[in-house]
Parts: sequence; structure tokens; C-alpha cells
Amino acid sequence: MKTLMIAAATLALGAGAALADPIEGTWKTQPDDGAYAYVDIAPCGSKFCGTIVRTFKGGSEYKSENLGKQLVIGMEPKGNNKYQGKVWRPSNNKIYLGKVTVNGNAMALAGCVAGGLFCKSQDWQRVK
Repeated sequence: MKTLMIAAATLALGAGAALADPIEGTWKTQPDDGAYAYVDIAPCGSKFCGTIVRTFKGGSEYKSENLGKQLVIGMEPKGNNKYQGKVWRPSNNKIYLGKVTVNGNAMALAGCVAGGLFCKSQDWQRVK
């Protein structure tokens, strides 16, 4: 009976991991003004939010004032690994309409103005 319970628990844990959304995980941003960050993206209600957990500049890790701040805000799944919400750009402290497309371990993230007519994009890579 004990072996059966362990097997059931193992299957349940494996199923939970398999059900993780493609956007969930830790992502390395593209450098912006010479700095980049690791962002943990996780559920926040029915949407997804990303928090800065590590920061780097000039190839070295440093303690940025942006640690712990939300960079990805309220990303809502739109199907086909696409998401829409908001993104914060630390270098100018502005929030933009955000669009994300996830393709395996690569993410294309865009911050847009004018209802999405003008966008600046970054390519992020999954760290874990």
C-alpha cells in the first residue's frame, strides 16, 4: 500500500509540473542600457507576472535598486503561447502595453505605445 501511495504522489507531482504554462520560469532579459536581469514569471491570479530576481551589468552580478520589482505585469494568455499585458522598462521608468510570444526556451517580448502601433522588442532566453 505504501508503494502505491508513493507512486500516486510521484505521478501527481509530475502531472503538476507538466501542466506548467509555457511562460512560467526564470528568463534572462536582453541587455538594456548595458544591464540585464533574471525575471521569474509565475501566476498572479489568472494572469502571469514577472519579478526581477537577479541583475547584471558589465558581465557581473550587482544589487540593482530594481531587484524585487515587477517587470512583467498581468500577462493574460491569448492562445498559441501568446500573452498580452504590460511591461515596465526600468531605464526610463515607463509602463508599456506588453506582448509576449513563447517558443520553447525563447521569448519575444514587445513593449508598445499608440495602441500597439509602435513597439520595441527584446528576445529573452529561459534560464530555468
